[in-house]
Parts: sequence; structure tokens; C-alpha cells
Amino acid sequence: MTMALKGMLIDYENCTGCHACEMACRQEYGYDIEKTGITINQLGPNKLAGDRWEYDFIPAPTARCVLCTARVNKGKLPTCVQHCQSFCISVGDIAELFAKIDSPKQVLYSIR
Repeated sequence: MTMALKGMLIDYENCTGCHACEMACRQEYGYDIEKTGITINQLGPNKLAGDRWEYDFIPAPTARCVLCTARVNKGKLPTCVQHCQSFCISVGDIAELFAKIDSPKQVLYSIR
């Protein structure tokens, strides 16, 4: 029997940079301020043509991310997904997540 590869799909076009996912992960696992299972990277602000600016927040799982396996096994959402205020994080079977990609500002991570 093979286990389905799990992953995390993040739509960073909708991330507001609130850091709720980071704080929830730290709280769930008792991490200090230096550690977390997910981090928010900031891109910009960068001036584009005309009056346009690029300013994005890009959540990314770290090596500590275990997709909240214990929570999921109890029927709960991963803590980052539960606390994401912009609903931009999805976790599940990587093939199913891949099928949901419909924007160039979505990133799919495989978590082992």
C-alpha cells in the first residue's frame, strides 16, 4: 500500500501578510520567536511601470512543517489553515491540490 504524497497549496496573491499562520504554528508547537513551521516572506515594495507597485507576501512551509499530522488525525485542520484569515492555504493530497492550481501566484509544496 502506498501513502499519498501530502502537500500545501498557497495562493500568495491573496495573502495579506498578517502572520496568523506563523503565530498559530508557534503556539501549537511551543516554538520560540526564532522557530516556526511556516514563515511569511515579503516581496517588495518594488516600483513597476507607471503608478504600479509589486508588494506580495509569500507564505512558505519550513523544514519543521509536519502538516499538523496529529491535528489532522483527530479530524482538525492544520493550525496554519485554520487560522489563515485570507483562506489562502490548503493542505491535502498533492495530486488533488495540483488540479486546483489556476493562477501564476500559487505555489505547491510537497511535504515529506
